[in-house]
Amino acid sequence: MTDLTIKVEENPTQEDIRTFIRNLVDYNASQVGEDISYQLAIFIRDSDGKIVGGLVGETYWEWMFVSQLWVSEALRGQGYGRELMLKAEAEAKKRGCHHCYLDTFSFQALGFYQKLGYQIFGTLQDFPPGHQRYFLQKRNL
Repeated sequence: MTDLTIKVEENPTQEDIRTFIRNLVDYNASQVGEDISYQLAIFIRDSDGKIVGGLVGETYWEWMFVSQLWVSEALRGQGYGRELMLKAEAEAKKRGCHHCYLDTFSFQALGFYQKLGYQIFGTLQDFPPGHQRYFLQKRNL
């Protein structure tokens, strides 16, 4: 290949991003099989249907990834976060998952996840500045 360029593109087109991701996904599939992921969403709603808590993630390659967990301040400390995690783990098992990973910040819920059996496998110091970002996993759901 000749005449290649490498440059920062501040406003890439969505088509270019999709093409790039499709190429990466195709390569991954050639190495480990098709990358089929399924969204996971569990919400707590009040009597008006307003979301007051929930969990969002996905399942793939026999793992569950929890990308966000949030419970409104008025409901914290009442077991709702734990219930969300247990429901997510149960659903992940139904989907054939055996493990879970997630991340949290030092100002969020490290102890909460550790009480549920999650173990730190990585830490970023000063992310954001003055805090840490923790990466946790739980094997054998």
